[in-house]
Amino acid sequence: MPRLWSHWGGGLSGKELGNKWKEYDGSYQANTEEEGIAEKSMAPQLADTFYNLVTDIYEWGYGQSFNLHPFIPGKGHTDAARIFEEGLADHLKLKPGMKVLDVGCGIGGPMRNIARYTQANVVGITINQYQIDRANVLNKKSKLDHLCSLVQGDFLSMPFEDATFDAAYSIQATCHAPKLKDVYGQIFRVLKPGGLFVSSEWVTTPKYDRNNKDHVRIVNSICYSNALPEAHSYLGAEEDAKAVGFEVVVNKDLELYAENPWWTRIKMSRFTYVRNSILVSVFSALRIAPAEMKDVHRVLMEAIDSLIAGGELAIYTPIQLIVLRKPLTSNAAAVESEAH
Repeated sequence: MPRLWSHWGGGLSGKELGNKWKEYDGSYQANTEEEGIAEKSMAPQLADTFYNLVTDIYEWGYGQSFNLHPFIPGKGHTDAARIFEEGLADHLKLKPGMKVLDVGCGIGGPMRNIARYTQANVVGITINQYQIDRANVLNKKSKLDHLCSLVQGDFLSMPFEDATFDAAYSIQATCHAPKLKDVYGQIFRVLKPGGLFVSSEWVTTPKYDRNNKDHVRIVNSICYSNALPEAHSYLGAEEDAKAVGFEVVVNKDLELYAENPWWTRIKMSRFTYVRNSILVSVFSALRIAPAEMKDVHRVLMEAIDSLIAGGELAIYTPIQLIVLRKPLTSNAAAVESEAH
């Protein structure tokens, strides 16, 4: 793990971090009426900025898998994340030698778990170069660099040929797309006919009411503190998948089937996050860390509190399981034309 005090903000200098923080914060300050950001075209740049700011902190706090998942008594975050990721991979029916795309791979925690579990070849794409560099180090350290590789790029415009991959997955990453239809369209394009795509989506649930001010405030906060350009809905995800040509195999909230809520662990760990935030404030005051790091930690505390609130009210879930299939024969070109 990188030493947090020497790698603040994705390797950014203090001045760079300050500028990036102002850029990030300003994207949301300009939009106060609706969830997310006003200028949706800035979403890729926003995600890149966000992960420059938080990647090291996430690894410090969450380990190598930056995702939320059902709480498993007796299991720590690392094991619970691995079990969750392997469960998602089971939907893809992966076999050794298959070529699989990880859409929004972060520093590659899920990639390594799934490659180790299935012996499939996993190619990850992330917009953030710092995450690529970190993942490459971890892949080599884990002796999985023969199965895992990464490409820097925007998943809204993937640098892959049509029909490249046997299967694909995304674990709580496509939430950074302004419109799910755009990223689903790219995944559809690069999948081989008959290929499966599984995603754990961050979405609003049937209980979310846009006329309820508390609901809107909570979802606004989730968007702001997690770099989401807008909030997606469980129904919207299915509609967007169908619009680009996918067959919907599964669309269900895993929270409804879990023995323990997905937000259990972050609520139990809230004291630790508060303590870490205080430490960062002290480091900032002593100029050990850039002053803006306390602002970044404040936003991450807001993320925790808003996600807990959304989970307790059952208006938001990060574990909406969506399994999609690209038809063996399809009018893909016509569908893509309509989607754009």
